[in-house]
Amino acid sequence: MRIARVLVPVLAAVALACNGPADDDVAQTSAALRPENAGLVATISAAKSTFGAGDPVTVTLTLRNAGNSERQLLRWFGPSAELEEPLFAVARDGAAVEYIGPHYKRPAPDSSDVLSIAPGQSASAEVSLSGFYDFSTTGSYSVRYSVGSLKSNPLTLWVEGRQTVLPAAKPGPITSTGSLSFNRCDATQQSLVTQAVAQATTYSSGALSYLQTTNPSGTPRYTTWFGGFTSSGWSKATNDYTAILDAFQNKPVTVDCGCRKKYYAYVYPTQPYVIYVCNVFWTAPMSGTDSKGGTLVHEMSHFNVTASTDDWAYGQTNCKSLAISDPTKALDNADSHEYFGENTPAQN
Repeated sequence: MRIARVLVPVLAAVALACNGPADDDVAQTSAALRPENAGLVATISAAKSTFGAGDPVTVTLTLRNAGNSERQLLRWFGPSAELEEPLFAVARDGAAVEYIGPHYKRPAPDSSDVLSIAPGQSASAEVSLSGFYDFSTTGSYSVRYSVGSLKSNPLTLWVEGRQTVLPAAKPGPITSTGSLSFNRCDATQQSLVTQAVAQATTYSSGALSYLQTTNPSGTPRYTTWFGGFTSSGWSKATNDYTAILDAFQNKPVTVDCGCRKKYYAYVYPTQPYVIYVCNVFWTAPMSGTDSKGGTLVHEMSHFNVTASTDDWAYGQTNCKSLAISDPTKALDNADSHEYFGENTPAQN
């Protein structure tokens, strides 16, 4: 089960290698726009404290600039009706509740991704938690905005259990080629996706073959992306790519082309094997760093039934740093799985 976690904001920007800024620039930009470095005060409130099974669970998030100068943060960390990150720490009767919302792969941020708040001003929005956190069990839930060191007041809500329903994709004509299906994809997109799936399969097969035929040890390829060698870490990586390759080769994969956001792609981890590709996906190269094929490996690794990865770091520089600082998180990181598979530049 994926446990709701605190995102590491400094690692939250994706480096778009083909036409974005350098990884170091991305890391610096992200660090400057971390909520906990922005002098902000977070509060949450709710119109009521009890929610029936048919009620959407909503809270109002407010970020107030308590400083004397304008504060900025990446907009996906701020108030928005549609969650794009696990911004809230949610627990039921003291036990962490799973975040079941989307996991995105993004390009490097630009000015349109920045939320600016003037001194003494606030940004506020009603946020729906339904469909993003697991409220299937009746109980008392504690909710708190929690990103890095910026935390809000806690709220206690009584929520009646309800069936977990993920936000539905807009219906479109679904076509299939073998085990690969397409939703809202035109003929050109279907051709590109088919090639990308073939490339993702090649990457997954190559990664698995490497892990199965190489003497388990601290090889350059392994340590670059997954950190210091352990036999258990090598085994986990092997199991991850076994499941990822099996999904591409044998499972009913559906690619939805309806996303118009300026991201690469996203998935819901509890909704295998549906991958939503977005605008940046179409401009990415078919192979190489941050490629179409690699993006599909990244997204396939997120599903709970494959590798159940999270997004602890984005971009090659940040992923290399994560491997050094926290190998456990590197082995749980989707971009690290992508870069190990892409193996660009090639390492043994």
